[in-house]
Amino acid sequence: MTTATTGGRTTVRGVVGTSRTRVEGREKVTGAARYAGEIPFADLAHGWLVLSTVARGRIRSVDTEPVLAMPGVLAVLHHGNAPRLETDYVGLLGIPPDPTAAVFQNDRVPHLGWPVALVVAENSEQAREAAEALVVAYDEEPHDTRLTGAHPDAYPAAGVMPAETEKGDLDAGLAESPFVVDEAYTTPEEHHSMMEPHAATALWDGGRLEVVDSNQGTTWIQGELAKMFSLDESAVRVRSEHIGGGFGSKGLRAHQVSAVMAATVLQRPVRVVMTRRQMFSLAGYRSPTAQRVRLGADADGRLRALDHRSVSQTSTVYEFVEPSAGVARVMYDAEAHRTANEVVRLDVPSPTFMRAPGEAPGSFAIESALDELAERCGVDPVELRLRNEPETGPVSGLPFGSRNLEACFREGARRFGWDGRDPRTGVRRDGRWLLGTGTAAASFGAGAAPSTALLTAEADGGFTVRISAADIGTGARTALTMIAADALEVAPDRVRVRIGDSDFGPAMIAGGSMGTRSWAWAVTEAARELRERLALGTPVPPEGITVRSDTTAALGSLAQKERHSYGAQFAEVAVDTATGEVRVRRMLGIFAAGRIVNPLTARNQLVGGMIWGVSMALHEEAVRDRVSGGLYAPDLAGYHVATHADIGDIDADWVDDSDPEDPVGIKGVGEIGIVGAAAAVANAVWHATGVRHRDLPIRPDRVLSAAAANGGAAGTDGGAADA
Repeated sequence: MTTATTGGRTTVRGVVGTSRTRVEGREKVTGAARYAGEIPFADLAHGWLVLSTVARGRIRSVDTEPVLAMPGVLAVLHHGNAPRLETDYVGLLGIPPDPTAAVFQNDRVPHLGWPVALVVAENSEQAREAAEALVVAYDEEPHDTRLTGAHPDAYPAAGVMPAETEKGDLDAGLAESPFVVDEAYTTPEEHHSMMEPHAATALWDGGRLEVVDSNQGTTWIQGELAKMFSLDESAVRVRSEHIGGGFGSKGLRAHQVSAVMAATVLQRPVRVVMTRRQMFSLAGYRSPTAQRVRLGADADGRLRALDHRSVSQTSTVYEFVEPSAGVARVMYDAEAHRTANEVVRLDVPSPTFMRAPGEAPGSFAIESALDELAERCGVDPVELRLRNEPETGPVSGLPFGSRNLEACFREGARRFGWDGRDPRTGVRRDGRWLLGTGTAAASFGAGAAPSTALLTAEADGGFTVRISAADIGTGARTALTMIAADALEVAPDRVRVRIGDSDFGPAMIAGGSMGTRSWAWAVTEAARELRERLALGTPVPPEGITVRSDTTAALGSLAQKERHSYGAQFAEVAVDTATGEVRVRRMLGIFAAGRIVNPLTARNQLVGGMIWGVSMALHEEAVRDRVSGGLYAPDLAGYHVATHADIGDIDADWVDDSDPEDPVGIKGVGEIGIVGAAAAVANAVWHATGVRHRDLPIRPDRVLSAAAANGGAAGTDGGAADA
């Protein structure tokens, strides 16, 4: 950070790029920062959701009379008495809203854990006791919750990207290739499991609906609720100041809608908080995938044919696509190139966006297949990827905005010590442990969405930024404070950033690694205009001078390009084939992710993503009981995520990669850290043992089965039939 004095005015530059602790850090660690489920309201009532106990059928009856007679119970809402909702509209990203949020509209039960009623009482204990006492009778029907890659009902589905892409003669390309890989890969159902549960409080104030919520975009929730309840958006205010994690799950859900219903019926504030177990059926999840990758390469390992097909599941009430085959459309080219995303409608809850949707499971398949191709070609895995660097978008044909993947691999290989790697498998030992190293590439889109910002020059010399941004743990407040300070050429302590309020105007949600990039663009534009006004010598009145920016036109004028962040993941594992234990001893990720605003929080995001990749590779797996249609142990005791004891030495760093088209040079770091991480670990397990594990997670029993199948060496488990 540097300062300069011109004409008696001191300016500050260079705040962006320096490490700064979170501006709200003290409030969070002392408990002063209040989350959605903690904020007090006068006359607050509490709602408790009642979920279905069958996987498919219809509600025959809801026995409300005994429950309404219980102490403190105020109401029981269900399909027979709840307010009617408008659901025939276009939601976020041009797709209809998930009907899971449109609660109590009919007697249909599409999956186990479907919301069938809301019990409202004076306190949460009374509401829970009454909810557990509510008797709901069902007419049960047969259900199907089993996903396989060969499911007969799979069909091409677009979601937020084309369902299929194809060019060239794939069969000919494969037939003419001296080296071919044709393998199947599976990933399991995975859950977000953020620290803060979903929580919302709804109340009416002077004819205006107010919702205090934990979400990833206040104007998103404002718009959805306004449409559902047939209100003008100006009649709805949504606030979400502090959020304890989201990872894609904190959009419109049953708890907000049911809270608004109850507040409308009772005309008093009502709070609904999901339990951890309820989150496993109501908050969305990452669909399991069954993927097939076929690669054909020439004698030098250059791709001549690429085919990536992914099958995921969706619910019977809402089509959501996990676009796993999309990663191949960005990363690797071939004369013959085909990708397809397909879905199967099953009697399961609706999946949703989850950190790096598509890229996380898709990169496991394609990056594992690339590693297998490197093995068959006798080419180093890093070198093979560099030989297959495309000049333009493999499917789009568009130029790349920037593509610094090679720099990531070169720097990562140097720092990781890759050049000294013995290509032979199963030869490195440390006592009872077999050691191996693996690598994988990563990419994630670097987009931006139209946003508005309000910037006020205060009479006391300070500045206030108001923007409907969401800080879901990424450090957005701090980043925007730094960006505003640089744009205004003042010290950061003169800037106050207020976020999480739909009254501040429309802005991009915290998602798609587009939040900070989108919000920074709006803040920078507002700062430029405000500086111009202040430069004219306009005195600042007591109410301040406020300008409003809107980046719609600026973003609309950008030329079409392939814009992405990139990364190279490196992992070293230790495998004990006698116990089946796999340990990630060290991991390094080098990323090209635009200009890094705050190295402290950016590294936190990247390392967090890599840790999640370890968790994805070795631990996370939600398993459904085919008889009940529900999950085994849907809680944090039964669903294992990586903890401190599971994580070794992990480091993340970056190469210079400022985006010249962005006013700050930002791309985004929220999701790139998880992409390729699981593949790097799986490739390292192969290098350690000589065995490919194509099904995640690499559990101890799979390692043991593999060892037994190979006479006590390491062996392969042959692949799972189910995703």
